[in-house]
Amino acid sequence: MSELTSQETFTPIGCSIERSLCCLLVSAITRLQRLSFACLWVVCLAGASSIPAQAAMSSVYLEELTWTDLKAKQSAGLDTVLIPIGGTEQNGPHMVLGKHNVRVKFLAGEIAKGLGNAVVAPVLAYVPEGSITPPAAHMRFTGTMSISGEAFEAVLDSTAKSFKQHGFHHVVFLGDHGGYQRHLERVAARLNKAWAKERGFQALALTNYYELAQAPYNDLLRAKGFRTAEIGSHAGLADTSLAMAVDAALVYPERFDQAARSGQTQGVAGDPRRASVDLGKIGLALIVDNSVQAIQKALHKPLQKP
Repeated sequence: MSELTSQETFTPIGCSIERSLCCLLVSAITRLQRLSFACLWVVCLAGASSIPAQAAMSSVYLEELTWTDLKAKQSAGLDTVLIPIGGTEQNGPHMVLGKHNVRVKFLAGEIAKGLGNAVVAPVLAYVPEGSITPPAAHMRFTGTMSISGEAFEAVLDSTAKSFKQHGFHHVVFLGDHGGYQRHLERVAARLNKAWAKERGFQALALTNYYELAQAPYNDLLRAKGFRTAEIGSHAGLADTSLAMAVDAALVYPERFDQAARSGQTQGVAGDPRRASVDLGKIGLALIVDNSVQAIQKALHKPLQKP
């Protein structure tokens, strides 16, 4: 039997036992920590998964709901659907082509909250914008999309009938563009005639929604010292301010000078250089508050708090 060399170390039996016990204790603690972390992770995941469901159930936007969520809302008194109609068109060099679509979705959502018993349908982004060939009106500018009046009315008609089939008693058209207001009125009139014998169903073309963003809003801006030519009728101070108040990403302020100088050659009727979020908020509040009142009056329903 050889003797221990200087490189070898002698470990007493008692120390070996203590070391083993320490290793077992460390191992147990490590496993407990891992188990605790795993449990915590499961709890976090469970909590996180419930957040989208809760948020969706409280949403006023139909496309964010499941069909069972929507049915539950109807059982709780939801009986009105707002159909927001935008349009994809040029808005000068300083505003995006989808301005109407973003704006009408936001405003329809705020109106639905004010009504307290309404849901917002997906935005209709394809609308009449003028002759395609030869191009007329906004169709003269790249990116604008146009469909025929007949096709537009057919989509509105089928959409409204779909909601009636699902038990919605009130269908409201909200048009953010002036060029197709007569189409909304025509479709609503046809639907009301067809539904006349069925009690409790009604279609409404809320032209007030669009009109409020015109003369009434312009009057408020003039009262603040802004000129009529500056306020404009398309992509000017009023139009641009509304867009900024909805979503600043819709607008490129560094191009305001270009828009003002180029004018109608680049699709601008007005001067956006003094447009602001604060001015836009004035218009948004005007549109939402008065639209809620107009819908309540037209549907002969008492005002409900959201």
